[in-house]
Amino acid sequence: MNATLEPAVFSVRPGTLPLLISMPHVGTHVPGDIAATMTEAARHVDDCDWHLERLYDFAARRGASLLVPSHARYVVDLNRPPDNANLYPGQDTTGLLPIDTFDKAPLYHPGGEPTDAEVARRVSRYWQPYHDALASTLAELKARHGAVLLWEAHSIRSHVPRFFEGRLPDFNFGTAGGTSAAPGMAEALAECATRHGGGYTAVANGRFKGGYITRQYGRPEQGIHAVQLELSQITYMQETRPYAYDEALASRIEPLLEALMDEALGRLPGA
Repeated sequence: MNATLEPAVFSVRPGTLPLLISMPHVGTHVPGDIAATMTEAARHVDDCDWHLERLYDFAARRGASLLVPSHARYVVDLNRPPDNANLYPGQDTTGLLPIDTFDKAPLYHPGGEPTDAEVARRVSRYWQPYHDALASTLAELKARHGAVLLWEAHSIRSHVPRFFEGRLPDFNFGTAGGTSAAPGMAEALAECATRHGGGYTAVANGRFKGGYITRQYGRPEQGIHAVQLELSQITYMQETRPYAYDEALASRIEPLLEALMDEALGRLPGA
């Protein structure tokens, strides 16, 4: 958790394909004024979607556009609605400004939780610029290609008892129950993941059906198709600190990710 330097809110790497890869949870930076209110648990930024920029570098080389934030989800969760509505009613989730970790460790010192004014400030300072860039990049790609695929790239530890029992499948595809992308896309991707080899497991619209971004921007009737992939981190990295990237594991999974993107792009209208 870097508390001294203040980077840009996000970076955009433009590409040539009708494909935008959004990585809303890869950021690790926490500004100093926010870090001062937080606990030791926050310093480790444990709930980051580690190394996805590196894992998806092949897609950028092929012509995908990448949208990458700098700030940690502990600052503001870019994949939550600005009104902090629960995306999974009846299930435990973390919020727009998380107050605890996935393991329920407090992120703030007692009495230091964000006020309503602080919530509004962070939404304006960090959340809104990312979503403005997301919307404008999608509009540009759609105007250029006629249809566009929004690939929501996420990853999570394979075991998080707070959210699910047992081990999470390796590939968790979400299309908001089939409403955010072409019919059958999530199911086709899950089938591709299991058919490809390697013994990977996959599910379509299971525990992770797609967060706010998938649900908000996926408008297949308007030519914008959104898919969320929640990738189990055990497939490409060390899941405990220091969260090291595993080249051997990643080299096995990258060709499958490439095949999955080809499958999804092939299902866009006019492809």
